[in-house]
Amino acid sequence: VQLQASGGGLVQAGGSLRISCAASGRTFGVYCMGWFRQAPGKEREFVAVISYSGGNTLYADSVKGRFTISRDNAKNTVYLQMNSLKPEDTAAYYCAAALTWLPVRPTDFGSWGQGTLVTVSS
Repeated sequence: VQLQASGGGLVQAGGSLRISCAASGRTFGVYCMGWFRQAPGKEREFVAVISYSGGNTLYADSVKGRFTISRDNAKNTVYLQMNSLKPEDTAAYYCAAALTWLPVRPTDFGSWGQGTLVTVSS
């Protein structure tokens, strides 16, 4: 599956942003979809993952209660709604697809999109 992330931008602290990831192909519904982020000079870190049907999700503690992952299988798209953004959320955000159940390690994901940059100003 090929992935294309979009929707990044500049937002003030406390603001909201929704980023999207569109997938190609007709088998989107068999993949768990995840979001990761990578800040300059730091390792890529897990943000959130959603199950095939969207009924199950996992979040990193750092974003729990502020970010919401969702998917629309009819549109082959996964979303990340980010609220109450903080400067430390500044990073390139990557979407990824996996055939395993709710993975959280980057190595569990076989397909990656390009990053979309989110910058949160203080």
